[in-house]
Amino acid sequence: MNNSVSETKSINIFDLQELARSKKDVISMGLGDPDLATPANIVEAAKRVIDEGTTGPAPTRGLLELRQAIARKLARDNGITADPDTEILVTTGGQEALFLLIQGLIEPGDEVIVPDPRYTSYDAAIKLAGGNMVLVPTDEEHDFELDPDEVEARIGPKSKVLLLISPNNPTAGINSPDVVRRLAQLAIERDLIVISDEIYEKFLYQGAKQISIASLPGMRERTITLNGVSKSYAMTGWRIGYLVGPSEFIETVAAIKDMVNVQAPTVSQWAAVEALDGPQDSVEEMRQIYSERRDLLLAALDDMGFSYGTPHGALYIWANTASTGIPATQLSYLFLDKAGVLIFPGTGFGDTWGNYMRMTLLQPKEILTQAVERMRSALNDFRAEQEKPVADGER
Repeated sequence: MNNSVSETKSINIFDLQELARSKKDVISMGLGDPDLATPANIVEAAKRVIDEGTTGPAPTRGLLELRQAIARKLARDNGITADPDTEILVTTGGQEALFLLIQGLIEPGDEVIVPDPRYTSYDAAIKLAGGNMVLVPTDEEHDFELDPDEVEARIGPKSKVLLLISPNNPTAGINSPDVVRRLAQLAIERDLIVISDEIYEKFLYQGAKQISIASLPGMRERTITLNGVSKSYAMTGWRIGYLVGPSEFIETVAAIKDMVNVQAPTVSQWAAVEALDGPQDSVEEMRQIYSERRDLLLAALDDMGFSYGTPHGALYIWANTASTGIPATQLSYLFLDKAGVLIFPGTGFGDTWGNYMRMTLLQPKEILTQAVERMRSALNDFRAEQEKPVADGER
């Protein structure tokens, strides 16, 4: 086997990103930042508040106008009633929301039940808080949906929190309404707090449906919902996320936020008001664009012999590389080194996922077509090289 590929077992996402920066003409299908432009009405709203000088400090919990807009959005889209004065906290992006909620919720020794594979920023936050993760396996056959029976089997005396990420990063799987209802009943029976990460909620495909667990009877008081405008409105760089939960919990995490960075950016908060209260046509337009890209990539993966769990939501495809005979870490290196295509291996989302890769939908269709052709060519060249007979002098 070619040494440049075979000697990559320990290469990770950060190594691949560093290598990508050293190369020219790389097509990135790695990071999950939307490539589409922030809708014009949102940009204009930001310009307007800058021109008006409405850029001064905001409360730590966020502008009241934004918290009210979030409350309206929750009622409209999610069936969740939340008091903007006491039950909503605006954060500096979803990443800060993730960190704050774990620090405010987890005490040393607490167990957090986590779907696997997963967005591993949760790993670091839970470890920092002194908590322990209990992983619940998901599988390709069931499109990486959580199985309530598997969850129940892992609940123990120290179990405190159940983490739900739907649509999921990295698998693009979702928890169907029936499964969410079963998980809600389980949370009530076993006295679990639920973290519901719904950052990709707007991007569902082929008629997929999901519900917010906090909208179900008995769940509002035991659920913390994480969301934001980064993905739904292509506002990743604007850094606006939010948490919704019981007033006592919001008070706790607001105190932590006040020590970390006081407030989210004021201009971005006003822009988020427009995002949530303004026209929503752009969200459906983005969803349709991503859906078309998804279809293109799935057809290409079928042609190359890859399998996958059906991506029902989010901005990713979780592709199984086993049919190639090349572990995903090595295949990611091959695609980057020989084809100039950056894709993250599954080991970046859990140690046991060495036969999977996460591909993003965040390039125009013509660029994705180029990426597919490069990947196909690199894979064919690699296979041809392996099939060559080895000369006696090269043994």
